[in-house]
Amino acid sequence: MKLARRLQAIKPSATLALNARAKALAAKGEDVVVLAAGEPDFDTPEFVKQAAIDALRSGFTKYTATAGMPELREAVCRKLEKDNALKFTPDQVVVTAGGKQSLYNAFQALLDDGDEVIIFSPYWVSYPDMVHLAGGKPVIVPTREEDGYAPDPEAIRKALTPRTRAIVLNSPANPTGAVYSRATLEGIAAAVRDHDCLLISDDMYEKLLYTGEFLNIGNVAPDLVPRLLVSNGLSKSHAMTGWRLGYAAGPKALISGMQLVQDQSTSNASSITQKAALAALNGPTDTITAMVNEYRERRDLFVAGLNAIEGIRCRLPEGAFYAMADVRALLGRSYKGTVLTTSLQLSEALLNDFLVAAVPGDPFGAPGYIRMSFVTSREVLQKGLKRLREFVAALQSV
Repeated sequence: MKLARRLQAIKPSATLALNARAKALAAKGEDVVVLAAGEPDFDTPEFVKQAAIDALRSGFTKYTATAGMPELREAVCRKLEKDNALKFTPDQVVVTAGGKQSLYNAFQALLDDGDEVIIFSPYWVSYPDMVHLAGGKPVIVPTREEDGYAPDPEAIRKALTPRTRAIVLNSPANPTGAVYSRATLEGIAAAVRDHDCLLISDDMYEKLLYTGEFLNIGNVAPDLVPRLLVSNGLSKSHAMTGWRLGYAAGPKALISGMQLVQDQSTSNASSITQKAALAALNGPTDTITAMVNEYRERRDLFVAGLNAIEGIRCRLPEGAFYAMADVRALLGRSYKGTVLTTSLQLSEALLNDFLVAAVPGDPFGAPGYIRMSFVTSREVLQKGLKRLREFVAALQSV
């Protein structure tokens, strides 16, 4: 069967594929240490689940407006003003089936063939492919670990062209856990201020912050808010990955375009999930605080353990729940007679022979690194560290 040419530039999600493979091994009875998924191991708060149960029992199982229930969009506006000091009106908000859909809809509504989107590497694996699917061209601007993965304003200026339609910001970041400081955001703002491009701020990990304060670029550059799109959701903050609830707030014209895309694709997000989301946004935040405190302790334990392994080096992430480990010192060594030259080969050996699922850095634009999430118990993290030590001990110098 002949498929569309646009698919030729698209790669399967590395994180989803590896996680599925790990789960398949676990289903066969294998004792797999799964460090691949970006999925909280906490349960959805009880009061959120109860809101969904109440929606079912009351028969709230029909279509809603494509953009979401009016009261939910109002709650999003209140959240953005209270937490982020950003003012939007309900007609500037669209509720989507996960944060990923909000970004996908934005690129579909914004890009024509050949339009460019600046993306900083390391990046979330889906950004470039979503741009490709909209006919756009991802323009990758590398960042450096030694700079805390802060983008260089001069590199941004050099990447800007008349075809640049948007620049994607993600802080706290997947996969690095880096958090943009006020100075970093001011530098980005200065670089793009005279260029008419959209600023897309992916704030999905906003609540998972271990140090400092969370800032959106709109907080440090209010003059840029008219061309700011904020994408967020409840998957990480409320452990609601499977509920599929995201939202975006931004310029009315763009939001209308995103709604038009959604009109002809998924229509509204699940009505039941929207009721649960309304409860989550209006409810207590103690569950978030408890989750962040636990993740901070797991982070400290896991990163210290990684840095104690010869040949592995890991920067302490300031947010999110990923450890981005530098394994370049291990490449060039031999395992079972094969010289490992990529982090993909290393990840394959780890999963096949040591039953540790870690995502190679290549799909994130970070060759020589592996990404591991610490959203699992301390016992499992310790088991993963033990197997990593065994793996490194099994490598031979060439």
